[in-house]
Amino acid sequence: MVLRLSKLFLRTLREDPADAEVASHRLLVRAGYIRRAAPGIYTWLPLGLSVLRKVEQVIREEMSAIGAQEVHFPALLPKEPYEVTNRWTEYGEGIFRLKDRKGNDYLLAPTHEEMFTLLVKDLYSSYKDLPLSIYQIQNKYRDEARPRAGLLRGREFIMKDSYSFDVDDAGLDASYAAHRSAYLKIFERLGLEVIPVAATAGAMGGSKSEEFLHPTEIGEDTFVRSPGGYAANVEAVTTVVPAEIDFSNAPAAEVRDTPDTPTIETLVDAANVLVPRSEADGGAWTAADTLKNVVLAVTLPTGERQIVVIGVPGDRGVDLKRVEANIGSFLPIAGEITLEAAGEEDLKKQPLIVKGYLGPGLTLDAPLLGTEGAAKLLYLVDPRVVSGTAWVTGANEAGKHVFGLVAGRDFGWDGVIECTEVRAGDQAPDGSGPLETARGIEMGHIFQLGRKYAEALDLKVLDQNGKQVVVTMGSYGVGVTRAVAALAESNHDEKGLVWPRAVAPADVHVVAVGRGEEIFATAEQLSLELEAAGLEVIYDDRPKVSPGVKFGDAELVGVPTILAVGRGLVDGVVEIKDRRSGNAENVAVDKAVDYVVNAVRNS
Repeated sequence: MVLRLSKLFLRTLREDPADAEVASHRLLVRAGYIRRAAPGIYTWLPLGLSVLRKVEQVIREEMSAIGAQEVHFPALLPKEPYEVTNRWTEYGEGIFRLKDRKGNDYLLAPTHEEMFTLLVKDLYSSYKDLPLSIYQIQNKYRDEARPRAGLLRGREFIMKDSYSFDVDDAGLDASYAAHRSAYLKIFERLGLEVIPVAATAGAMGGSKSEEFLHPTEIGEDTFVRSPGGYAANVEAVTTVVPAEIDFSNAPAAEVRDTPDTPTIETLVDAANVLVPRSEADGGAWTAADTLKNVVLAVTLPTGERQIVVIGVPGDRGVDLKRVEANIGSFLPIAGEITLEAAGEEDLKKQPLIVKGYLGPGLTLDAPLLGTEGAAKLLYLVDPRVVSGTAWVTGANEAGKHVFGLVAGRDFGWDGVIECTEVRAGDQAPDGSGPLETARGIEMGHIFQLGRKYAEALDLKVLDQNGKQVVVTMGSYGVGVTRAVAALAESNHDEKGLVWPRAVAPADVHVVAVGRGEEIFATAEQLSLELEAAGLEVIYDDRPKVSPGVKFGDAELVGVPTILAVGRGLVDGVVEIKDRRSGNAENVAVDKAVDYVVNAVRNS
């Protein structure tokens, strides 16, 4: 059926919404695709729902192509399965919890690993039932502290999440590869550029993980790539570790007075005055010769606040996202955490921490951080801090620093953590060249979960020998509503949206421009003929709307082809415009339908 603008539930806006930060948010609201219901929560209007359903259809077709079957879970879930896997606690404040009238606890699903696992456990018990891949397209809920950028970071969103179930690791590898291939086809069909990058598994766990990032300056994720093909989210980048150094002949560390040097910059200036170095000894002191000890406060899912100190070269900044992604193995409780620089109240509770002069240990009386006898603060170091490296660092006394403090001889650490900012020009860990950095939106994420959830929920099957084995799982997600936003973000110009044909709400937007009855009759007839030819048609049949408003709305809505019936009709022609290229051509009325049909089929 032709969508007539005189009847369509649509109101376009001339002005940008006040809370819109990015182009996709501005244009999807202005063009009448979505409306804000609450912060991070949106209502889908007819045109928006049309685009959303087309994205879903592409996903369904590619999931079906790899043999995955669709199911549908409720969004309101019981607490108990999430208690078994500890995620009721681990999610912290990130989920919506609620009680029913009887006081029973529920949550609005942030993700469905537990439910998928229990469903398969309920129905399958033999290796003969596997491999299995099932998926759903369902609403998810996260209590985002700062929902922003419209559909890109909301509190309610739609995901496609699928799960594979295999009897062994070889089966998991095959399922993972099938999903990876399907994802590349999905994004190719949608016309959305993505780059698969290595990623950390985070709270999901598992042995392997990749993200599919859409490169864009507004992206919240930073990733790197090298000329040789290495690509990774910054959280997953591993540092090229320098070789250890023989310190058997290294001179003893020496404490020196360094008044008024609480920053790396002031320390370097003082070092070059107090202990000048010759070129033979390495030249002038730089920030890279110093060991900066950063004090962080970690809030665990239980609400407990723990202080962590991280030692990094002074010329490197700490990337909190990298710390958050990698610190879990050093903490007593797994799960969602919050991380920030320690505040004054935190430091008051740690008397050994002298602000601006903190060091990992001394050659004098004070014990080392991270060793028995100290305040037993967790002390982690950057991978560049290897045995034998000598540093200038704090002496744990105001106005004093230690010169020549040797790692492995004068101080130790509790662990090594990837934590510093990744810079353009850093070497790729696989030797494929220098890294360049870029930003992107996460469109999909795939995990080899392994047996984490199956073990927690006792999902086992009998193998070929009649022995019970724990099933191994994979998890695979695509952000469906996020895909709509990303497509809008990457397909627009100064006039409005410019949808790829695969997801556009219609194939052609017919505009009747003028007041003559013949103009409207011709536009009506062309719309019906286009629909009969199998195309989806929007027809602007509004009788008392100016040509400027009609053309403005057509360009804002973003259908790929605009067919305008107006003044040229007296000469027997209509104007057909390609919204993407901007090219317009006058075409004879009796050739217009064939022209548009060919344009649609060949694009």
